[in-house]
Amino acid sequence: MGAGKTHPKGGPVSGSTDPASATGVPSFSFSQRADHIWEAASTSTSRVRPLINTRDEPHADASKYRRMHVINGDSNMAEPTVLLKIVSTDLVLRMLEDRFPLTSLNIVSVPQALRAISHDMSGSAAFETADGQRYTALSVQRHYLDAARKYVDWHGEHHQHVGYALDLWQRTLDAVHSGDYSSIDTEIDWAIKKKLLDAYISRAQAAGQETSYASARIRQLDLAYHDIDPDRGVYHALVRRQAVKTVLPAGAAEHAIDEPPATRARLRSQFVKAAKAAGEQFTVDWVHMRLNAYPQHTVVCKDPFQTHSEQVDEVVAMLGHKHPEPPAPPLI
Repeated sequence: MGAGKTHPKGGPVSGSTDPASATGVPSFSFSQRADHIWEAASTSTSRVRPLINTRDEPHADASKYRRMHVINGDSNMAEPTVLLKIVSTDLVLRMLEDRFPLTSLNIVSVPQALRAISHDMSGSAAFETADGQRYTALSVQRHYLDAARKYVDWHGEHHQHVGYALDLWQRTLDAVHSGDYSSIDTEIDWAIKKKLLDAYISRAQAAGQETSYASARIRQLDLAYHDIDPDRGVYHALVRRQAVKTVLPAGAAEHAIDEPPATRARLRSQFVKAAKAAGEQFTVDWVHMRLNAYPQHTVVCKDPFQTHSEQVDEVVAMLGHKHPEPPAPPLI
């Protein structure tokens, strides 16, 4: 889901295959990352930037799971934007797994299509598929939205946010089609940012200052929107002013950092808390939880959805009978 980006030199020249080409007219695009994607899929993440990284690291039981590592995601800030990104992806994956009928699109050039779509705020940029058909981003998105609605009608909503996400998906497509973003400019990152930057430009120009998407102050605001420091970040200032919509109850995200509600993250949390309380050094990764002094008690968790483990319970119980050693006295 795009977070929006300013382009001081403008977007790529229409029809050009050179990603460095630019119109010379300062502009705003949907996506931060689209200009940096070079292949549809690749095992590399640094030599070339693919849409999907195919390196086989499931971080789970390889006989049951594969990881679709999508690496073109923007640095989203708005909670409704993140929600829509996750719910729409989740629904498409569910449809694929259930063999729900979807149009198959074999795009001739994924990187070129991404750039064209990102820089066309009208949503009408067309891309070509291997069978010679041409589609626009809006037409494809509407197809998947319609399919998702039918799928949900068939299976029901699997959590309480599905209905809101489908409504926001619809409103976002309608806003792109009409060019009127007022229905989503408190929920979708690129629309929030564009509203913010355009308002600043209008005020500056009204005061007689020559300002555009190429101006240093605008570029600074573009970056500051994504500053995760609550005291400096522009997005956080908008939240405090109630200028953007939130989804989570206050403090819910902070609480989940230490108290994950589900998945094996919950097991890791229990393990880490017990190890710290006992003063034990430990090592934790996606699959393993290890007490450095007791490697024989290493816990292996290959199920990403597991929320209970007898092994973790045993380690926690063992650590509960230990008392942390007092700090060593000073040498002098």
